[in-house]
Amino acid sequence: MPGFDGFLDIPARPPKPRTRGLTHVMDKGMNLREIEGLFDTAGDYVDVVKLGWGTSYVTRNLEKKIALYRSFETPVVCGGTLFEAAVAREKLDEYRSWLTENRLSHVEVSDGTIELPRERKLELIAELAKDFVVLSEVGSKNPEVVFAPYQWVAWLKEELSAGAWKVITEGREGGTSGIYRPTGDMRTGLIDEIVHELDLGDILFEAPTTAAQAWFVQKLGPDVNLGNVPPEEVIPLETLRVGLRADTLREVLLSEHETAVAD
Repeated sequence: MPGFDGFLDIPARPPKPRTRGLTHVMDKGMNLREIEGLFDTAGDYVDVVKLGWGTSYVTRNLEKKIALYRSFETPVVCGGTLFEAAVAREKLDEYRSWLTENRLSHVEVSDGTIELPRERKLELIAELAKDFVVLSEVGSKNPEVVFAPYQWVAWLKEELSAGAWKVITEGREGGTSGIYRPTGDMRTGLIDEIVHELDLGDILFEAPTTAAQAWFVQKLGPDVNLGNVPPEEVIPLETLRVGLRADTLREVLLSEHETAVAD
């Protein structure tokens, strides 16, 4: 584990580039100095950066930001809202060209706000997967819209089959929709159904709050993929993953030790 001398024998985490235990960070308008600071202290734990919703379109120094992230060998993806805006305004070809011009290798495909027929969404995932790494998102941003667990499972599987690298479960940046109730409480039955039916490594759960991050690590283990993590929460999340926070100390760091003592 980078930065540790090993005296605690904490659980090993796979090095970057990882395919499991991803931390997907939300950049809502960070400046270059903030990005440098993030990677100076927490770069080993940042796997993907999302330029939230449509912020990339109105960021003056976008080229420099993307180049800086590239220098840290960290992929960047624009928020799904920008994709939805391009689709709704019939500018998808222009959007693809814009992504290419900005040397963006990843793209998010979502329909959390617009109405996009299922077949069309799957077609777009398949088309974009020829040139980009696709992260597709399932779930509505409207907290009043609730889908049955079997629908979630079917849609997640379909989008993986269409070519998505990872499928994202909607939670918004506040954790109040999709897999969460408007109060912020987890839809635990929904999560249980999803993890029962899909490979955990294929799913990226949006978990913007500490409470949600702790819940996922407690229930699904340190190698759960978590997204929409605020930059200031990257190191706190890593402590949850390795059991160096009270929320997960017993589940992650002490479980094997206590078993050995009992034996």
